[in-house]
Amino acid sequence: MNAKSKTVAGAQEAAGQEAVARLDAMYEFDREPVTPDRFEPGRHFAGNFAGEHVAATEFVIGALFVSWGAAVPDILFGLLLGNLLAVLSWTLVCAPIAVDTRLTLYWYLRKIAGPGVTLLYNVLNATLYCVLAGAMITVSASAVRLPFGIAPQTGWIPQDLRFVLVVLVVGAVVVTLAILGFKRLAQFASVTAPWLLLMFVAGALVLLPRLAASVPEIGTLHSLGDFWRLAKAAVWTGTPATPGTPALGFWHVAAFAWIANLAMHLGLSDMALFRYAKKASYGLYSAIGMFMGHYLAWVAAGIMGAGAALLLRTPLIQLDAGAVAFAALGVAGAVAVVIAGWTTSNPTLYRAGLAFQAVSPGWPRWVVTLIAGALTTLIACSPFVFTRLLDFVGVYGLLLVPIGTIVVVEHWLFPRMGFTRYWASRRGQRWNVPALASWGIAIAVAVILWQTGTVHLFFLLVPTWILTALLYISLAAWAGARQPADALGPAPIETAAETATPAANEPPAAAQRPTLIAAPIPAWVWALGVIAVGALVACFVLPLRFFLGGGANYTARVATLQTTLAWVSLVYFASGTAWAYLKERYTGEF
Repeated sequence: MNAKSKTVAGAQEAAGQEAVARLDAMYEFDREPVTPDRFEPGRHFAGNFAGEHVAATEFVIGALFVSWGAAVPDILFGLLLGNLLAVLSWTLVCAPIAVDTRLTLYWYLRKIAGPGVTLLYNVLNATLYCVLAGAMITVSASAVRLPFGIAPQTGWIPQDLRFVLVVLVVGAVVVTLAILGFKRLAQFASVTAPWLLLMFVAGALVLLPRLAASVPEIGTLHSLGDFWRLAKAAVWTGTPATPGTPALGFWHVAAFAWIANLAMHLGLSDMALFRYAKKASYGLYSAIGMFMGHYLAWVAAGIMGAGAALLLRTPLIQLDAGAVAFAALGVAGAVAVVIAGWTTSNPTLYRAGLAFQAVSPGWPRWVVTLIAGALTTLIACSPFVFTRLLDFVGVYGLLLVPIGTIVVVEHWLFPRMGFTRYWASRRGQRWNVPALASWGIAIAVAVILWQTGTVHLFFLLVPTWILTALLYISLAAWAGARQPADALGPAPIETAAETATPAANEPPAAAQRPTLIAAPIPAWVWALGVIAVGALVACFVLPLRFFLGGGANYTARVATLQTTLAWVSLVYFASGTAWAYLKERYTGEF
């Protein structure tokens, strides 16, 4: 190798080392409590919940409720109850424990259950997260496939190699965003979330006149009574698409809405997010995601699914999210599906990276997230998500919620019962056998109840939670949890931060982020914000005017609206992204 080649090679190596150093610098308290200087404002949690739960799966789940034969009262009132229970679970259980400990579930569980149980949990949890994130990537790819003329992929395996290539590209974008961490995910979601919600509403408004025209006794919607009759006749009919399949009822819908994010709230995985919260009441921000996403978006997606099936003359079960959204909104709908997939898969993959990182503590988070992302993208190549998504979500939460129960019992109940918290770690045990046994027995009983038809999958949460709690209290008491702390040994090192004063929790001055001096926001930056708001308003007003115009000249009017929405959406993303970025730069919050 000549001198010039050595110089080039040296420069490339130095550049590579610098890139790795920058990635390693994106440290996010992977193994210790978050310090007060890194707490995030409430708007970031609002944006994260809105972005994650106004998402790609909403297109799938909303349509599945239609296919599975839910009736109108079941949807409107069942979703109301179930989403309220989910918000309470985040606010009263998950967020308080996260704020108390400032740790991820993965590292807090290590203190409670030991490294052995934590290893098993993290591998299972991360794998399930990869499957879920892969499902979101698949949904995004269902829209990206449209310009290439790729047919909908609704089976267990892809039928077109080009679809696999599309998935690989979408997956690369998702992995990159997940590596950037919580703050970047929240910023991304804050811009996309309001637009996504409006796209769901717009899609429903566009297809409602077409649905109304298909029902002779209605024709045109004039009142809420007309909407109710239309919904019963053409959307949530109470009759499953597959003959012989039992229809979902009120309690099924309510239970599913509660357990749709079971692993995150009662399963405590969202401790990874709420460890950055200033106070536990930030759990209430979950209501933005639940009632805008898991209520309004599911209702709108059901209307879009029924309307797209009618418009395309294709059974709903043979349509993917991309086909449904494109039929309603054209290019803007396809983009909505892509972005909705990103905003859900990004935080899901972020959690998977944290779980795998707890298993491989010597590796930087970005490396682990990259590996998890590769696995996720591989899973996404198989579009099985469209066939059994509701069941997967139920099983996913069921497998993980006993661990959340064990953490709740040890964190809150043990001190009140006179038991010693972290008793297994104090004894130096690598395996908390009562925790492992409680987890395994509870899951085994739940699976038996489910497979024998004794209890529906969606209704297993409460009995599984109670059984796990009783088992762990009993077995832990027998194994030594009632012994006083002095007799068990010293507390694990990680608990020191919990008992320290707030001042002691502050990082050294050299480790703190540099103080940024805020500057006045220029008028031209404010103008970008005004343009973004105006574009958002237009994204609602244009579909509303279309809806009020009824079914006259429907085809021509739809084409015009879809073109206009595409341009207005482009204006929003250009101005909105610039506004969000520049505002935080000028205010010193970047």
